[in-house]
Amino acid sequence: MASGLPPAMDRPHFIGIGGAGMSGIAKILAQRGARVAGSDAKDSATAEALRALGATVHLGHAAGHLADDTTAVVISSAIRPDNPELARAAELGVPVVHRSDALAALMDGTRPIAVAGTHGKTTTTSMLAVSLAALGRDPSYAIGGDLDIPGSNALHGTGEIFVAEADESDRSFHKYAPEVAVVLNVELDHHANYASLEEIHESFETFAARIVPGGTLVISADHEGARELTRRLAAKGLPGVTVRTYGEAADADVHVTSIVPQGLRSEVTVHIDGAELTFDVSVPGRHYALNAVAALTAAVALGVPAEEMAPAIAAYTGVKRRLQLKGEAAGVQVIDSYAHHPSEMTADLEAIRGAVAAEARLLVLFQPHLFSRTQELGKEMGQALGLADASVVLDIYPAREDPIPGVTSTLIIDAARAAGAEVTALADRSAAASVLAGMARPGDLVLTMGAGDVTELGPEILDHLSK
Repeated sequence: MASGLPPAMDRPHFIGIGGAGMSGIAKILAQRGARVAGSDAKDSATAEALRALGATVHLGHAAGHLADDTTAVVISSAIRPDNPELARAAELGVPVVHRSDALAALMDGTRPIAVAGTHGKTTTTSMLAVSLAALGRDPSYAIGGDLDIPGSNALHGTGEIFVAEADESDRSFHKYAPEVAVVLNVELDHHANYASLEEIHESFETFAARIVPGGTLVISADHEGARELTRRLAAKGLPGVTVRTYGEAADADVHVTSIVPQGLRSEVTVHIDGAELTFDVSVPGRHYALNAVAALTAAVALGVPAEEMAPAIAAYTGVKRRLQLKGEAAGVQVIDSYAHHPSEMTADLEAIRGAVAAEARLLVLFQPHLFSRTQELGKEMGQALGLADASVVLDIYPAREDPIPGVTSTLIIDAARAAGAEVTALADRSAAASVLAGMARPGDLVLTMGAGDVTELGPEILDHLSK
């Protein structure tokens, strides 16, 4: 595969270098020999991992962080126009590159697999990366979350395959030209950028049209949004592209005939290309099992034998923040979940329910993510929390958004209570760990849930429980 640096990327500066997507690209460039620099709002283990690779990471944002010999400034859609480093780039005439363009350039000369979908992308991309590595294929990969240690979200491999998480939130996945594209599901989300489900479908159609001739679209046969996309693409035509569906639906090309829960894992049986294969998935839940089948189907589309790929999938044991066990204290397990969309919340809560003893209570500490998402999906989030025995809901984590008048966690709490759920509002985040620890009894399971900084509270809960 090509290992040289993309044009003008030998001395890049990343604004927000500690972010999940940005840090991965920075890591691959550093491993390819670029002199990487960047800035982030606060220090982190990810920033330290980049420093270990020789990158310069500044804390805070200031015009002076930008070196005079910088060849490109890399940004994400979260960077505001008034960022001082962005203004300095304009003064110096330094090209500004969106992270998706940088990632697309890194994929040149490889055989890319781009994994898309409203949810499940990180897990499926991780399964592909870990499984292909276990087979000795040494893929390059860029994932939206760490596999285990900080900085493990990306790698410059020596193999020909490049596995990338393809983000639909800002339409940046339109920049990629994959040999294999995976679409896990299609749902309305990212309300700041999409006004309707129709716009979401149009965006995924554009993504599918980017598949190179001779390539393959791997798409769910179970999810209605994905089936609708398949119908639309069939009507318009995808010249030179093979479409392979997967799932439990009877008409799926790769047909899942059984998913058998076995504690915190599953045994999956599929019919693929005339053969029956049974393999283990080392994480709980039907949705993770189906993600594994999507990974299997994608790898086979690139020529990896199914009978080799299926057992290799067992090498995947989870990714940070995707039902990650943080520890156990006083007989209480604490697990962390990145779920922030109602479908993800429901899937993770059902997975945990199916993996623990019937008498175990499930307690959830939920932090809503984004005002726009809460405004549109707050009711559904509240209904999802009905799957827990009791929940504590924090204030909305704003991320890149400004507040929207009238949009608060109350939208979720009211919906949850209307559905008969036991829910407590908690505005004081600093008190959350002690509150959850006080609620828990031996045998219970506590789930921290959300895409914001709620993930930091798991160790604090364990600390309170151990006292």
